[in-house]
Amino acid sequence: MIYTDKTKKALRLCFDAHKDQVDKTGLPYVFHPFHLAEQMENETATVVALLHDVVEDTDITLSDISGMGFGDEVVEALRLLTHASGVPYMDYVAEIRKNPVAAAVKKADLMHNSDLSRLDVVDEKALKRKEKYKAALKLLCE
Repeated sequence: MIYTDKTKKALRLCFDAHKDQVDKTGLPYVFHPFHLAEQMENETATVVALLHDVVEDTDITLSDISGMGFGDEVVEALRLLTHASGVPYMDYVAEIRKNPVAAAVKKADLMHNSDLSRLDVVDEKALKRKEKYKAALKLLCE
Protein backbone atom coordinates (compact mmCIF):
# COMPACT_ATOMS: atom_id res chain seq x y z
CA MET A 1 0.00 0.00 0.00
CA ILE A 2 1.16 3.49 -0.75
CA TYR A 3 0.78 5.71 2.31
CA THR A 4 0.45 9.44 1.71
CA ASP A 5 -1.86 12.02 3.25
CA LYS A 6 -4.28 11.50 0.36
CA THR A 7 -4.26 7.69 0.53
CA LYS A 8 -4.74 7.80 4.31
CA LYS A 9 -7.73 10.10 3.82
CA ALA A 10 -9.08 7.66 1.20
CA LEU A 11 -8.52 4.71 3.57
CA ARG A 12 -10.59 6.46 6.24
CA LEU A 13 -13.35 7.35 3.79
CA CYS A 14 -13.38 3.84 2.32
CA PHE A 15 -13.62 2.28 5.76
CA ASP A 16 -16.33 4.65 6.98
CA ALA A 17 -18.36 4.24 3.79
CA HIS A 18 -18.22 0.43 3.73
CA LYS A 19 -17.85 -0.46 7.44
CA ASP A 20 -21.34 -1.94 7.79
CA GLN A 21 -21.33 -3.77 4.43
CA VAL A 22 -20.44 -7.41 3.82
CA ASP A 23 -19.59 -9.30 0.65
CA LYS A 24 -21.40 -12.35 -0.74
CA THR A 25 -19.76 -14.60 1.87
CA GLY A 26 -20.37 -12.33 4.83
CA LEU A 27 -16.84 -10.97 5.08
CA PRO A 28 -16.38 -7.24 5.63
CA TYR A 29 -16.74 -5.63 2.19
CA VAL A 30 -13.91 -3.21 2.90
CA PHE A 31 -11.40 -6.03 2.36
CA HIS A 32 -12.19 -5.83 -1.39
CA PRO A 33 -11.10 -2.21 -2.01
CA PHE A 34 -8.13 -2.73 0.33
CA HIS A 35 -7.06 -5.73 -1.80
CA LEU A 36 -7.27 -3.65 -4.98
CA ALA A 37 -5.38 -0.73 -3.44
CA GLU A 38 -2.51 -3.04 -2.49
CA GLN A 39 -1.94 -3.71 -6.21
CA MET A 40 -1.77 -0.11 -7.37
CA GLU A 41 1.51 1.55 -8.31
CA ASN A 42 0.90 5.22 -7.51
CA GLU A 43 -1.03 7.51 -5.21
CA THR A 44 -3.85 8.33 -7.62
CA ALA A 45 -4.55 4.72 -8.53
CA THR A 46 -4.43 3.72 -4.85
CA VAL A 47 -7.00 6.39 -3.95
CA VAL A 48 -9.24 5.39 -6.86
CA ALA A 49 -9.01 1.71 -5.90
CA LEU A 50 -10.00 2.50 -2.33
CA LEU A 51 -12.95 4.63 -3.43
CA HIS A 52 -14.02 2.72 -6.57
CA ASP A 53 -17.36 1.53 -5.13
CA VAL A 54 -18.12 4.39 -2.73
CA VAL A 55 -20.36 6.35 -5.12
CA GLU A 56 -22.11 3.26 -6.47
CA ASP A 57 -22.73 1.60 -3.09
CA THR A 58 -23.23 4.46 -0.60
CA ASP A 59 -24.84 7.89 -0.33
CA ILE A 60 -21.52 9.63 -1.01
CA THR A 61 -21.48 11.49 -4.34
CA LEU A 62 -18.76 12.47 -6.78
CA SER A 63 -19.41 16.05 -5.72
CA ASP A 64 -18.74 15.07 -2.09
CA ILE A 65 -15.47 13.41 -3.08
CA SER A 66 -14.47 16.43 -5.15
CA GLY A 67 -15.18 18.67 -2.19
CA MET A 68 -12.89 16.55 -0.02
CA GLY A 69 -9.95 17.61 -2.16
CA PHE A 70 -9.10 14.35 -3.90
CA GLY A 71 -8.58 16.16 -7.20
CA ASP A 72 -9.98 16.08 -10.72
CA GLU A 73 -7.98 13.02 -11.83
CA VAL A 74 -9.43 10.91 -9.01
CA VAL A 75 -12.96 12.23 -9.54
CA GLU A 76 -12.85 11.56 -13.30
CA ALA A 77 -11.63 7.98 -12.79
CA LEU A 78 -14.35 7.40 -10.18
CA ARG A 79 -16.97 8.85 -12.55
CA LEU A 80 -15.96 6.31 -15.17
CA LEU A 81 -15.96 3.46 -12.64
CA THR A 82 -19.47 4.28 -11.43
CA HIS A 83 -21.82 2.21 -13.56
CA ALA A 84 -24.84 4.38 -14.32
CA SER A 85 -28.18 2.62 -14.47
CA GLY A 86 -29.41 2.03 -17.98
CA VAL A 87 -25.92 1.88 -19.50
CA PRO A 88 -25.14 -1.56 -20.94
CA TYR A 89 -22.30 -3.20 -19.02
CA MET A 90 -19.90 -3.57 -21.94
CA ASP A 91 -20.48 0.05 -23.00
CA TYR A 92 -19.58 1.08 -19.45
CA VAL A 93 -16.39 -1.01 -19.61
CA ALA A 94 -15.47 0.41 -23.03
CA GLU A 95 -15.58 3.94 -21.59
CA ILE A 96 -13.26 2.92 -18.75
CA ARG A 97 -10.58 1.98 -21.31
CA LYS A 98 -10.10 5.67 -22.09
CA ASN A 99 -8.62 6.37 -18.65
CA PRO A 100 -5.45 4.48 -17.60
CA VAL A 101 -6.12 4.85 -13.86
CA ALA A 102 -9.74 3.70 -14.13
CA ALA A 103 -8.67 0.84 -16.41
CA ALA A 104 -5.99 -0.37 -13.96
CA VAL A 105 -8.45 -0.33 -11.07
CA LYS A 106 -11.20 -2.05 -13.09
CA LYS A 107 -8.81 -4.80 -14.20
CA ALA A 108 -7.88 -5.49 -10.58
CA ASP A 109 -11.56 -5.32 -9.61
CA LEU A 110 -12.58 -7.81 -12.28
CA MET A 111 -9.76 -10.19 -11.37
CA HIS A 112 -10.70 -10.13 -7.68
CA ASN A 113 -14.40 -10.51 -8.41
CA SER A 114 -13.62 -13.44 -10.74
CA ASP A 115 -11.80 -15.38 -8.02
CA LEU A 116 -14.32 -18.10 -7.26
CA SER A 117 -12.26 -19.32 -4.30
CA ARG A 118 -13.64 -16.29 -2.42
CA LEU A 119 -17.13 -17.80 -2.54
CA ASP A 120 -18.53 -20.42 -0.18
CA VAL A 121 -20.78 -21.76 -2.94
CA VAL A 122 -20.06 -21.63 -6.66
CA ASP A 123 -23.42 -21.71 -8.37
CA GLU A 124 -24.59 -21.06 -11.94
CA LYS A 125 -24.97 -17.34 -11.17
CA ALA A 126 -21.33 -17.12 -10.04
CA LEU A 127 -20.14 -18.94 -13.17
CA LYS A 128 -22.13 -16.59 -15.43
CA ARG A 129 -20.74 -13.57 -13.59
CA LYS A 130 -17.22 -14.92 -14.07
CA GLU A 131 -17.81 -15.24 -17.83
CA LYS A 132 -19.13 -11.68 -17.98
CA TYR A 133 -16.04 -10.44 -16.14
CA LYS A 134 -13.77 -12.46 -18.44
CA ALA A 135 -15.32 -10.70 -21.46
CA ALA A 136 -14.94 -7.33 -19.73
CA LEU A 137 -11.25 -8.03 -19.01
CA LYS A 138 -10.71 -8.95 -22.65
CA LEU A 139 -12.32 -5.67 -23.72
CA LEU A 140 -10.16 -3.68 -21.28
CA CYS A 141 -7.00 -5.32 -22.57
CA GLU A 142 -7.68 -4.66 -26.29
